[in-house]
Parts: sequence; structure tokens; C-alpha cells
Amino acid sequence: MSTKELLEAAADEAWMPYTYYQTFDEADAAQNVLEDGQEPRIHASGALCCGTFGELLQGQLPAGSVPRDPHFLVTMPIALFARAHFTPIAGTRSVTVYPSHKVKAKELAENLVRALGAPGGILLLQSELPEGKGLASSSADLVAAARSIARCFNCRIRTSLIEKLMAQIEPSDGVMYPGAVAYQQRACRLLSFLGQMPPLAIVGIDEGGTVETVDYDQRRGEISASHSAKYRDLLDRARTAIPMGDTATIGRIATASSLLHQERAPKEHLNSMLKASEATDALGVIVAHSGTMIGILLDRMAADFPRKLRSVLDDVSAFNDSPKIYMTMSGCQ
Repeated sequence: MSTKELLEAAADEAWMPYTYYQTFDEADAAQNVLEDGQEPRIHASGALCCGTFGELLQGQLPAGSVPRDPHFLVTMPIALFARAHFTPIAGTRSVTVYPSHKVKAKELAENLVRALGAPGGILLLQSELPEGKGLASSSADLVAAARSIARCFNCRIRTSLIEKLMAQIEPSDGVMYPGAVAYQQRACRLLSFLGQMPPLAIVGIDEGGTVETVDYDQRRGEISASHSAKYRDLLDRARTAIPMGDTATIGRIATASSLLHQERAPKEHLNSMLKASEATDALGVIVAHSGTMIGILLDRMAADFPRKLRSVLDDVSAFNDSPKIYMTMSGCQ
């Protein structure tokens, strides 16, 4: 999809409240968004960024098929959010962050205010996304922090600047984009904008524990040439299925990626979730490839969605006592 389609998605009423203080074109790193004659506004400001339920697809493409690193993922944006609230303090370049363990957000915030020539301040973070589970909690914190700072100083910042600052910290998900994307998580670089995920529900469970992004990325190793070819085929299918809203193919892609990844980061309940999905004729299974979550995909627009949702919840409750329902972020156009 073209840059034009990406810009149209950012202007969609479902995404504009989150992306208004970003630019997705080749504009300057910071753009004033004031009307002529207005005074610059500097005040405390809040912003949000959504998470993603694991990945629709994550793997490695054949060597040489894409620039830079061949590792990639396809996001599954969900309606759970990280919130950031930045208050500037004149005369300081440092940023104090709460909670204090959010050191990655502190690093990004300090680097961003330095890049903008702006003062530091206080950054408050609050998130609906649990940490270390594969729901992009860290990436959402960083993007929400950047958006809050941009809003505070009433400027639009180039998305590539946010990505540059994120790449200095850790591999990141593509949650700064208004929809589903194919993304090079190590380089923090967009491969392609895929469009809006159709309205899906995910019945998800947490297998417990946590996964640290940097540690996982360093120890996961390379993927065989035969698997790389399979991932290329799955990505090609995703590029067609997502803009078409082809939920059946989206479910098959998620399931295939879950199975391919099982030998690298096994999910204890994958077989049980596959059986529950098949018994209900759900779309398939999705996993957090570098996390602890696993879910079953359902089409929210299907006439039999209520029945299937009840059935999946009943089946999953037989081996997990706390399944949760997640909703995908979808555009309005």
C-alpha cells in the first residue's frame, strides 16, 4: 500500500486522536501545527498508544529479500492502551518518569526533548498492557511518551524520528502506525502498511511468567531457509488478506505462524487451543511469539459470533480459569 493510503489511515477518525502529532511523510523532524497568528502552546499533555496481541505473523524472510535485517513481524493492534502525560519544567533537560522502573521511556523522552530543543520535565505512565507478556507494552509506552511530548509542545514529529530513538533502546513493535503493518522490529523500520485489521475478537490466555524483549531477541537464533520461504509466502498472503478483510485467511496465517514458532518458543497450551478453535470453527490461533500469550481468533461481524464466543470461552475455561477477551483496533472508513 502507498504512503497516500497510510496518510488516509492516520486521518481516519478511529486513529486521528492518537496519531495527530505524528507525520508519516518526509516532512521536517518537527512541524508546528498552530494556525497563523497563534502563540505556541506549552503545557502538560497526555497521549495514548495501543498495544498488539502478539503478532499475526513473525519470522524471518529469505536473505537479501528486504533491506537490512530479514526479521519481521505483522502487528495485531488491540484496543488496550498505554497512556503518557508529560509536564515540562523550564530550565531542565532531564526527565523524571513515574513509575521509576520505566527506564526505557525515560531514555526516549530525554533523547526526544534534546532533539526538539525543548525542556525536560515529568513523565507519568499508566498502561492497560501487562509487561513481559507480548502485548507490546514497552513499545506502547515509548510511542505514547513521544506523542505526549509532541502534543505538549504543539508540534508534529516525524515517525522516523520516533523509530530512530526506539531503535537505540530495543527491538520494537510497529504500534506507532494507524493499522496493521509488516515491520522490521530490530531496525524499527516499516516494511509495508497493510491496512486495517477487520473487527476481530481474541479469547486469550496467559501461560505465566514474563519474556524480556532484548534477551529473547539475542538468544532466538536464525531460521532455516525452508522456513524463511514459508514466512515469505505467509507475508504475501497477509498483504492481500488484510486490506480485503479476509478473516478466514487471516486466521490461517496466524495459525501457521503459531505452529512454525512452536519449536522456538513452545506454548504449553497450543494443542488445547487449536482443538478449542477447531471444535468451534473459529478462525484460528494466534500467539505472542516473544511473550506468554496465546489466543483464539473470532470474527466479530459473523452472525454466529455470540454462540462461538460462548463456546470458545467454555472450552478454554476447562484448562484455564481466566480467559480474557481482546478486541482489534479497526478503522472507520
